[in-house]
Amino acid sequence: MKDISKATIDRLPLYLRTLRVAQDEGRDVISSEELGRRLEITPEQIRKDLASFGQFGKKGVGYYVNELKHSVNNILGLDNHWNIAIIGIGHLGSALANYHNFVSLGFNLVALFDSDPTVVGRTVNHVKIMDIDTLEETIKELDIHIGIITVPGQFAQEIANRLVKAKIKGIWNFAPIKMKVPDGMHIVNEDLSIGLSCLSYHITRKPR
Repeated sequence: MKDISKATIDRLPLYLRTLRVAQDEGRDVISSEELGRRLEITPEQIRKDLASFGQFGKKGVGYYVNELKHSVNNILGLDNHWNIAIIGIGHLGSALANYHNFVSLGFNLVALFDSDPTVVGRTVNHVKIMDIDTLEETIKELDIHIGIITVPGQFAQEIANRLVKAKIKGIWNFAPIKMKVPDGMHIVNEDLSIGLSCLSYHITRKPR
């Protein structure tokens, strides 16, 4: 399989979201120009991105919304219905657990973990919070594919190590540290402080 740039992959969820909106609007066909207008991306870039994965649309007509949505969904692997778990049910972990779009995106929230005995046993969004000591056995029992880490930074690497040992397929890390994971382990890092700091930079320099 040929290498696909990260920028192209990062744009695919944007295409999928826009196609869903277009479908909700009752659109059957959409052009690359219309997609580009909605996303502020050039039509040429959209056509180039999609061409990386095959032939889509009809010249002079555009893209059939439902067909392209299904194709992009398939490219992203969202029809695999991945089982996910959140480790660390503080404010951020609870907010993520209450994110109702997981299911529509193709993810099944099946487990929550925490080490705080006052939290263990409670439910968030109909999912019971389990003791962190049961992490490895529960991953195997529930066939969990993705672990979302929302614990404080000082505990994050230990949790990542345990997830790797339990043969998790991917990690979504919200802890503010650089994780060390084996080659082949897929990890996405989300650092909220970076996003806010970049925003601060731009608005600081905006002419008043």
